Order: sequence, then structure tokens, then C-alpha cells
Amino acid sequence: MHRLFTIDNPRLAQAFIDYMAKRQITVQMMPEGSGQFALWLPDAEHVVEVEAELKRFLSEPGHPRYQAASWDMAETRTNNFSYNMPSMMDMLKAKAGILTLSVMLVCGVIFILQQIGYSQAIFSQLHFPAFEHQQWQLWRWVSHAVLHFSVMHIAFNLLWWWQLGGDIEQRVGTLKVLQLFIVSAALSGAGQYWVEGANFGGLSGVVYALVGYVWIMGRFKPSTGLEMQKPVFVFMLVWLILGFVQPFMAIANTAHLVGLLSGVAIGVWDTKAFVSRSA
Repeated sequence: MHRLFTIDNPRLAQAFIDYMAKRQITVQMMPEGSGQFALWLPDAEHVVEVEAELKRFLSEPGHPRYQAASWDMAETRTNNFSYNMPSMMDMLKAKAGILTLSVMLVCGVIFILQQIGYSQAIFSQLHFPAFEHQQWQLWRWVSHAVLHFSVMHIAFNLLWWWQLGGDIEQRVGTLKVLQLFIVSAALSGAGQYWVEGANFGGLSGVVYALVGYVWIMGRFKPSTGLEMQKPVFVFMLVWLILGFVQPFMAIANTAHLVGLLSGVAIGVWDTKAFVSRSA
């Protein structure tokens, strides 16, 4: 399942769907909320042909060829606006790469094990190094990031990891997501441990690194295709600040801040590298 583009005019998109149907290629439309509709290509074999036609369609959507296709297909459609819903797995894979999905799977399995009686055993093996002999157990510098302590905790983190990590993996590459994960997990964990000790866990430090990285790349290297919408960035900053001032929830605020700064630093380094390579 390949995601083509989004549009706020489903009737216009239907003309493109009908035109491709006349060419024996199925394109599906799915509502995404906020008045937006996504077009999906179930068969990736036709992706080159469909994207070429889509480019032509977007440049001249009112061309008679599309209107004619709609008239021709009207009799064969049982419902003009019957949108096929891609499966959950198709949606996940369309937005993310193998590393993004693998981390989500690991977090999910560990969370389930924590809920069925293995919480203490898992935490003792994966928490940030708290004792002198543990500092050489190198996995601990990153494994704390896959620990979560509530449904809301894991849902919030995995949603942003899928959204931002998936974008980075698809547009910049798997190795970049791996670098961001390892560096930000280690640095955010070290910062949080220095302030409050090792009683913490979660992917949020890494998520804030992704926020910082996408924001920098969107501003200074938009050709990568990465973009952080201003309302989203402001929301994440407000959430970060609220974590420091509210007295009710136990939040790893230092991990969030260090994660954000590490992502920004990697983004700044990468933008300079892009510039030097293109010079």
C-alpha cells in the first residue's frame, strides 16, 4: 500500500481515481480528518506510472479527460464515495520504516510483559546504569527508552515516534533514525540520571530529539522533505515547559530537554554537512 497524496476535495480526487480505473489501476481514497482525504495505491507495481499521471492531473485537474472518465465510470460504481479503508498494518508501514516499526514492536512487547507480572525484573535489567558496575553494560544507556509505565505514556510516545521517526527514516534513512535513537537515548538518560537518579524510562527523550531534528531540517534543509508544523512545535515546547512547572505528574523533564538539544545539535551538524557536500 503506497500513499500518494492528500486533498481536501474528494470529488476532484474521484475524477483521478476514475481515470486510473479506466486504465485498470486501482486507487483508493480514505478520509483522514480535518476535511482531508488521502489517496492510496494498493499495488506498488504501478507506482511510477500513477505518480506520473498524478503530476499531470494536479497540473490540469479540470481537463476533459478526467471528466470523461468520471462519466464513463459512473455506471460501474456502486457508490461514488465509498472509500476503502487500508488495514492498520498498511497504514503503519506506509508511514514508517523497519527500524521505526521494530522499536514500536519492542516497546509494545515489553509493556505487555510489564503488565503481566514481569515489571520489576524487566526494569532491573533495562534501567539506566545506576551502579558502578552497570556503566559497562552498554545496552542500559539506550534500553531505558523502551520502558513505559502506563497506557497513556506508551501511546503518546509511540504516536510521535511513528510520526516523526517514520518521516525521518523514509526521507533521510534508517541509519539517521538509529543515530538519533542511540545518541539521544544515551544523552537524555545521562541528564535525567544526573538530576534525579535512575528511576525513569520511556521514549520521550528520543521523541524530543526527533522534534528538534525535524524542526532544524525543515528550516534549513527543506529539500529533505522534513517539516515541523509551527503549531506542533509550539505544542511540544509548551508541554516541555509545563513539565518543569507542574507539581502533579512525575515527568522526566531533563530527559526531554536534553533530548531536544541533542536532536537540534545533530540537525545543525547535518545541515552543515549537506552544505559542504553541495558546495
